[in-house]
Amino acid sequence: MVDVRSREPVPDETAASAEVARSAASALAPEAGALVDVDPALFGRALARAAVGAARRPAAVAEAGIKCAVDLTRATLSTALRALGQSAPAPLPPDGADRRFADPAWEDNPAFFWLCQSYLVFRRLAEDLVAAGELDEPTRAKATFAVSLLADALAPTNLLLTNPTALKRAFDTGGQSVLLGARNCLDDLRHNGGRPRQVDASPFQLGENMAATTSKVVFRNELIELLQYLPQTDEVHAVPLLASPPWINKYYIMDLAPGRSLIEWAVRQGRTVFAISYRNPDASMSGITMDDYSTDGMRAALDAVSEITGSETVDILGVCLGGALAAMTAAQLAGSGEDRIGTLTLINTLLDYSEPGVLGCFLDEGTIAKLERRMARKGYLDGADMAGTFNALRANDLIFNYVTSRWLMGKQPPAFDLLAWNEDATRLPAAMHSWYLRSCYVENQLAEGTMELGGQRLDLSTVKPDTYVVAAERDHIVPWRSSYRTTGLLGGDVRYVLASGGHIAGIVSPPDPKAWVMTSDENPPNAEEWRRAATRKGESWWEDWARWMADRAGPLGKPPRVGCRRHPVLADGPGEYVLG
Repeated sequence: MVDVRSREPVPDETAASAEVARSAASALAPEAGALVDVDPALFGRALARAAVGAARRPAAVAEAGIKCAVDLTRATLSTALRALGQSAPAPLPPDGADRRFADPAWEDNPAFFWLCQSYLVFRRLAEDLVAAGELDEPTRAKATFAVSLLADALAPTNLLLTNPTALKRAFDTGGQSVLLGARNCLDDLRHNGGRPRQVDASPFQLGENMAATTSKVVFRNELIELLQYLPQTDEVHAVPLLASPPWINKYYIMDLAPGRSLIEWAVRQGRTVFAISYRNPDASMSGITMDDYSTDGMRAALDAVSEITGSETVDILGVCLGGALAAMTAAQLAGSGEDRIGTLTLINTLLDYSEPGVLGCFLDEGTIAKLERRMARKGYLDGADMAGTFNALRANDLIFNYVTSRWLMGKQPPAFDLLAWNEDATRLPAAMHSWYLRSCYVENQLAEGTMELGGQRLDLSTVKPDTYVVAAERDHIVPWRSSYRTTGLLGGDVRYVLASGGHIAGIVSPPDPKAWVMTSDENPPNAEEWRRAATRKGESWWEDWARWMADRAGPLGKPPRVGCRRHPVLADGPGEYVLG
């Protein structure tokens, strides 16, 4: 087996650093590739339009300026009172969830107090000036994003002399942290594209402590490998389960690590599990389309699973874009009269893209056109490009957090499986990705009933299998209120559940005392109505899903063979494609 990333070992990180990594990982999202190559000129143009709009509304600008001056005066007075040992309120208290200003020095030290207040005051002024421009929604979103990113970059916490936590560490270590931080910075400039390294991936090895649930490769074509997982119970349910991952990242987010593997959990619940592992595309695959992903991916895998197990129906477990493809394929099969799907499970999946959250703000015609030109040069969208752009979406968590810890304080990044998985990036074929962005995000064809796949019009209302839909409360890529619209699109019975976590951390949800899930027996038209009527339980959604599956997966019996004459065992899991 090979390392996910070749790295020199570094010292173990503290529990606090691991917690920061978990927080950052909750923001990770396969859809990140949509935003790569967002030309800064687009943001510059939005800011220019904001400036022009603000100039046309001098009263609003004056109001923003007066508010800024008043707050700055109040901050200065509060600072003076604090310097004299008196208590005084902060005009703009930092957000309690903003870890950048958690150090007590930002409150207790008058100089740092004034620095923090000045930063917050001027940041709000910039936001008020954008609002004063009265822009259309897409332009306003771009300008707001640009201001937020610039403000995050200019935060006093990003500099050694204005970061009290970094200064304390420098004092406590006799300056060693400063030397280590400088070394880390130089190393990242040379070997990590100038970005602070987020994770130590060296302890993780595919097939050993990641993607480690025992499996065999039983099918391979030019696009996918199909893994069959060995049984871990004496009896299994009759209906097999096929895992459909997003090919924007590698499949093993569903088989992350022992004890944190959704696939391992399903196997231990008596399911015969198969999983698709997609080939990492190169320039030769630039013309691969969504039709190919359906025909040579989902449908080829369904055929092989049925031939190996002898089952007439197959349950499908889909994540993100893999869930969207599963729903597309289900509609395609229903339209041709094929009753091959037993149940659907859709995790953090959008079918209605009318309100896609933060990504929708950036997927306008200009951005997509620039992205298409970039893909045309290479034939694919590069994984490193995806990662860099997505990091900017959550800059505090995924960039500046590591600027502080790694460059200013000389710390090594933690060894954390979710972040190691995220660094194991994949590429996307140009033709498929362009079609996906335009058909789904721009035109919302799937929900509108106008999408065609393989020459066939897709109608989600014809999808009759029972469906289990999982959403994560803090998912900013697939907002749970948007995913709730799935309940009104599919034609079968839908169980909708809302779970703790974010887009990725919500998938990796083994039983844990901190986990919770909300469920309801009814699906009213409005998401907020559903939430008011839902019941919250102190368990992982995995546990609720296991009970739901058991009622629909058929009787228990002897496990099926591994592979068959037509589909013999080709290799041990996790296979070859995941290593590409």
